[in-house]
Amino acid sequence: MGASSTDELLKSNSSQKERYSKHVHDNVHGNIYLDPLALQFIDTEEFQRLRDLKQLGLSHLVYPGAVHSRFEHSLGVYWLAGTAVQTLKDYQGLELDIDDIDIQTVKLAGLLHDVGHGPFSHMFEREFLPRVLSGSNWTHEDMSLKMIDYIVDQHYIDIDSGRLNRVKEMIVTSHASQKSAKEKQFLYDIVANGRNGIDVDKFDYIVRDSRACGLGCNFQFERLMETMRVMGDEICYRAKDYLTVYKLFSARADLHRTVYTHAKVKAIELMLVDALLEANEHLGISSSIQQPAEFWKLDDTIINAILADPRPELKKARDIILRVRRRQLYQFCNEYSVPKAKQEHFKGITAQDIVCSQKAGEVTLKEEDVIVSIVKIDLTRGKKNPLESTNFYQDYCSDVKFLIDKEERISHLLPTFCQDMIVRVYAKEPHLVSKKK
Repeated sequence: MGASSTDELLKSNSSQKERYSKHVHDNVHGNIYLDPLALQFIDTEEFQRLRDLKQLGLSHLVYPGAVHSRFEHSLGVYWLAGTAVQTLKDYQGLELDIDDIDIQTVKLAGLLHDVGHGPFSHMFEREFLPRVLSGSNWTHEDMSLKMIDYIVDQHYIDIDSGRLNRVKEMIVTSHASQKSAKEKQFLYDIVANGRNGIDVDKFDYIVRDSRACGLGCNFQFERLMETMRVMGDEICYRAKDYLTVYKLFSARADLHRTVYTHAKVKAIELMLVDALLEANEHLGISSSIQQPAEFWKLDDTIINAILADPRPELKKARDIILRVRRRQLYQFCNEYSVPKAKQEHFKGITAQDIVCSQKAGEVTLKEEDVIVSIVKIDLTRGKKNPLESTNFYQDYCSDVKFLIDKEERISHLLPTFCQDMIVRVYAKEPHLVSKKK
């Protein structure tokens, strides 16, 4: 493809760029200005689909305010990505050789990072697809790359192929060693940071999700945005902001514990997975995941499509969804927070294990009566502490970056273990629980 005509606009002064921008008001970031190239992507049916994907999937059935969409989150990440790289340019522009093309490329990566997301948040790829497609390794990031190419081809968007490839590379999280040959490597850590997980995607959803659920949030991304600095082609932070960085990860973990993996939210997710499994053969849900032309038509409204479909073969799926609507949920029985030393032994626990361990009582549970949910909550890098992969600098006069040793941490109150595993057991029928009590 030839160079985009938008490139010339990017070289104009800021007042001209604002004149040619459209703005929308966001309830988290205020006015967000959308440049003409971004609007070419936004004003497509494939991107507009994100309006029908709730950011928190089924969490709104427990937290009624959590009805915000991936559309507004994507606009927020677009805006923060631009703000982050513009801040670096303002303070280190000559040193880093950041130009307006770089800024727009990072912004597009932020805008399009979730365009290939499946319905119902992460439930679709983590719970549904592995059960219907054994060994499935499908990810929404990979689908986003396919969707971007599809949108460009379908809508004849004029964007240089080299820049388009950079946009796609910025979306797929990878470790620094895999990017070592790339020019301006630090730009690839702004939207999806594989080094340590500090990125504007989290900056946006942590604040947005907390606000939607009516929860407090003690993490202030503005502090990190104002003081980030590139040293050795890596974004570093002031040593005095160590606890602010930790709050990013702890706030994320708190959201996982209280919202994303709430016991009732998980019960509803388990029910919807069962409904989708019943409907999959008749609606071809899983068959669309490799074809962008079909995938973009799949969103959260599939629940209503199942309810409205009168075919008898969809009755089981309809009945499960109606149970959710009537609040006749799978019943939470118990949970076990697995000690660190035993986590390896519990990672493959099944309903059969639960049934085999039951004691004699009034009700004899069968394997099909029980569902086991294994919840893992971490600081974004599994059992590893992301702070051990985060470089800091002492002050603005310093030109040395360093890791803060765990023995010399700012606070010894911080945890030494970075992942929780919780095993939960649910009964599909309420009477199985009530009779056991």
